[in-house]
Amino acid sequence: MHSIDWFILFGIIGLIIGYGIWKTRGIKDTRGYLQGEKNLKWWTIGLSVMATQASAITFLSTPGQAYNEGMGFAQFYFGLPIAMVILCIFVLPIFYRLNVFTAYEYLEDRFDLKTRTLTAALFLLQRGLAAGITIYAPAIILSTMLGWSLETTTILIGFLVITYTVTGGSEAVSQTQKQQMIVILTGMFIALLVIIFKLPENVSLSDAVSVAGKMGKLNVVDFEFDLSNKYNIWSALLGGTFLFLSYFGTDQSQVQRYLSGKSLTESRLGLLFNGLFKVPMQFSILFVGLMVFMFYQFNLAPLHFNQANVDKIKQSSLVQQYENLEAQLKTVHKEKQVAIYDAIETKPEISDAETNILNGLLLKENDIRQQSKELIKTYNEANDASLDEEDSDYVFITFVMKHLPIGLIGLLLAVIFSAAMSSTASELNALATTTVIDIYKRSIVPNKPDGHYLKMSKFFTILWGIIALAFAMGASLFDNLIEAVNIIGSVFYGNILGIFVVAFFFKHVKGNAIFLAALIAEALVILLFVLDKKEVIDLAYLWLNLIGCVLVVLIALLLHQFGLGSRGLERKN
Repeated sequence: MHSIDWFILFGIIGLIIGYGIWKTRGIKDTRGYLQGEKNLKWWTIGLSVMATQASAITFLSTPGQAYNEGMGFAQFYFGLPIAMVILCIFVLPIFYRLNVFTAYEYLEDRFDLKTRTLTAALFLLQRGLAAGITIYAPAIILSTMLGWSLETTTILIGFLVITYTVTGGSEAVSQTQKQQMIVILTGMFIALLVIIFKLPENVSLSDAVSVAGKMGKLNVVDFEFDLSNKYNIWSALLGGTFLFLSYFGTDQSQVQRYLSGKSLTESRLGLLFNGLFKVPMQFSILFVGLMVFMFYQFNLAPLHFNQANVDKIKQSSLVQQYENLEAQLKTVHKEKQVAIYDAIETKPEISDAETNILNGLLLKENDIRQQSKELIKTYNEANDASLDEEDSDYVFITFVMKHLPIGLIGLLLAVIFSAAMSSTASELNALATTTVIDIYKRSIVPNKPDGHYLKMSKFFTILWGIIALAFAMGASLFDNLIEAVNIIGSVFYGNILGIFVVAFFFKHVKGNAIFLAALIAEALVILLFVLDKKEVIDLAYLWLNLIGCVLVVLIALLLHQFGLGSRGLERKN
């Protein structure tokens, strides 16, 4: 990488971190450290909420998702605007009226201490695991770029993020995320323009999109009702809406962002801004991946996008088999290139016969790529190794490193690092806040001076960073990182949302009933998840959000009818 790219990369990161530390230099108490000064305007809240959700995974995995499977992942976000409206009407007023640190404080007033503690523990478990993946994602970049081991790079990234979060607290997170989102949006827009510019002179943007559509990559909306399909309009509007209701309404990493608003109105506007802007932003990132796919229809793509894996295979006894596959891929690529040019010349409409030829060649290419993954699997078995067979997370970064001009490489890397810092910092800050407020201060060490809890807040930030790092070491077990985060969330979010739904709308249900219902429902959701993984059933993970929420509500109502509706453990004074 050129020295100019290094300068741009570290210059942008240094400026953002320095700005955050400078803006938060006066914070000296626990409330200011964990919650900020509660003076944020709606646009800062909206950008902060978006930056918290848009981790480095978004900009590594999403283009790779579009490259492999097309635009269907966009449906995942269709329930987001619906969720934002519901939260603005029903949830935000309650949180503001109670003036809470965390979302889970409300549950003790509504139910009892054990329900508050259980819900906080479920959040800590799933968010701690997800934080590990958001640390692992940017580590892919440096390990590939510098030739470092992935483990060493992961530890380095985690250390930098932990240091940054401990220094500034919640206010630093919110203040810097505005600048980070500006860098992110600017960088992705420039990347899209460069990809379009790099298309052949005789191929227009409309030509490229038309060909992509004929090759099955523009499948934005799927109306077929299929519980096994991960992304269709029904899983998005039902399962996705419940996921976003739980994520934005009960996940402390998000609640903490909008509770820092200057007023209820500012927080509502910030959430609505996120609901309106997030869908087109995610669509645009997928479109970048789609255009990377089209770029590689005119330029030979690597057989396997993870170069570190390729280097190991070519140094093994499998080198000849791998090179044979590369030769086959080159032949199919030339045939596909000719077929694409022929199809474009027949515009305005590509014929069915030409479409069949294109898709037949694409199937051949996919089969060759699958054979390369089988070679990696063979290498792993022969050498007791653990090379990642999946390479979709490497698609976009490979394009950036090999085909973007000097200067833009540094900018795009700054985009991914900015996303990593913003999302991971929010997660670690929220994990520390929940641990201190809902568990440590409430049940373990109450009635200490504020300075003690400020020190413990920083200690728990470090501790959760270490836990996240430990999980990051196993993040490569997942085929696609952005799916991994959403799968982890789906196992727990529906249950957490169900607890809050009962709290808000079923006032007659008390502590014991909801506590038992949450335990039973979580066990059932985990059972469904395991059965799906064992291929006993076929259930897309998004449905777990809806199922978990409905199970909690129904079981709680049933238990209440059987007389398990007493309040349970009372709040201590």
